[in-house]
Amino acid sequence: MPDSKRPNYVKMVEDTPLPRMALCRQSFDGARIDDPAAAIHEAMSGPGADRLQPGMSVAVTAGSRGIAAFPELLTALIADIRARGADPFVVPAMGSHGGATAEGQSALLAKLGVTEESIGCPIRSSMDTVEVGRLDNGMSVRIDCLAHEADGIVLFNRIKPHTSFRAPNESGLAKMLAIGLGKQSGAETCHSRGIDAVPIYIDAMARMKLERCKVLFGIGTIENAYDQLARVVLLDRDGMLEAEQPFLEEAMANMPRLPLGPVDAQTAEGQLDVLVVDEIGKEFSGTGMDPNITHRFSSPKMKGTLHISRLAALRLSPRSNGNGNGAARADVVTQALEEAFDREAVYANALTSTVLAQAKIPMVMPDERSAIQAVIKTCGAEDVTRPRMLRIRNTLQLEYFYASEAMLPELRDRPGVEIIGNLQEMRFQDGILADRWEESRA
Repeated sequence: MPDSKRPNYVKMVEDTPLPRMALCRQSFDGARIDDPAAAIHEAMSGPGADRLQPGMSVAVTAGSRGIAAFPELLTALIADIRARGADPFVVPAMGSHGGATAEGQSALLAKLGVTEESIGCPIRSSMDTVEVGRLDNGMSVRIDCLAHEADGIVLFNRIKPHTSFRAPNESGLAKMLAIGLGKQSGAETCHSRGIDAVPIYIDAMARMKLERCKVLFGIGTIENAYDQLARVVLLDRDGMLEAEQPFLEEAMANMPRLPLGPVDAQTAEGQLDVLVVDEIGKEFSGTGMDPNITHRFSSPKMKGTLHISRLAALRLSPRSNGNGNGAARADVVTQALEEAFDREAVYANALTSTVLAQAKIPMVMPDERSAIQAVIKTCGAEDVTRPRMLRIRNTLQLEYFYASEAMLPELRDRPGVEIIGNLQEMRFQDGILADRWEESRA
């Protein structure tokens, strides 16, 4: 961009020095499942699967998360249901995601590799719901009409800590039943009293649906810290919510973390001047950028142990279909991210969840270089030429990361961390980072 056309705010940061960075690798427990289909088949031998009967129409839920081995697991589940003589079909169960439209929800599944061709069965998408009852406070409890009309419902979802609250049941089968299958109207009702009340209504609505709807069983998955499939479990409808709770604890213990604070702590602790997140998106977290990693939570009741002075988010994943959830939790984003930000997708989420802050856009800089310079310039480091800075690919994949020169002394002796690259200047081409992760690991 010619000097005369550059905004003054860009000129204000362009002399900010960029630290030299080194590629690092951290190790986590890597227990994994290499054959998703076999894991599904084994889980389906458990109690609850015998509720499937020949000739039954069975609605199988599919959500908006980037679950490890998602298409393979769903394909195997469909095949196993069909092998028992039932007639399965998939219903998108993702609340208001996908712009709160039937077409948008099918398109979001396709972005995740789930199509009728890939899984071998129909996908029936509708935003219509039916009321199955009302809570004591008068709240309507709603469920997807197509799932309700089926002879049976099989829940399928990943079990994982929620990004905005702590409760015995967070993201998993209970939430899929209460919110995902509630579509936009049910999700809106569940969120209507504010985010802090959501776990109360997830529990109440899920229990009512288990009593009054034709839920057969649920299939839950748990992932390791490398975003790989680590466990597949079948939970019968009877006692499902209680049975899910220990698996949530396991999933929480499996989560990756930034290499800060005591090694034996469950999550990162301490102070960081700058975090650069290359990419945000729905396949990385329901909020685009997982607050369990950044400790930038929507609810003031969620107390973090890590303080990041400045955070830059550089790109929005194409698989997010424009849903720029997570951008609001950054301090600076790029023009490319802002241009990919689809108000239809983001605003539908924000209005449904009542968390309007997630629809905001932070300071926008024209490219990745200026965005990184802006957060360094304003991070408050005692020596701005030596910021304690980390760069990650996204908040889901934390095995590899870049660390600034000022951080290397504390990382050299940290158990589970290797410094595998030499210190190098950050490289840019037309303002865009030139060193990509695949090249760096080669």
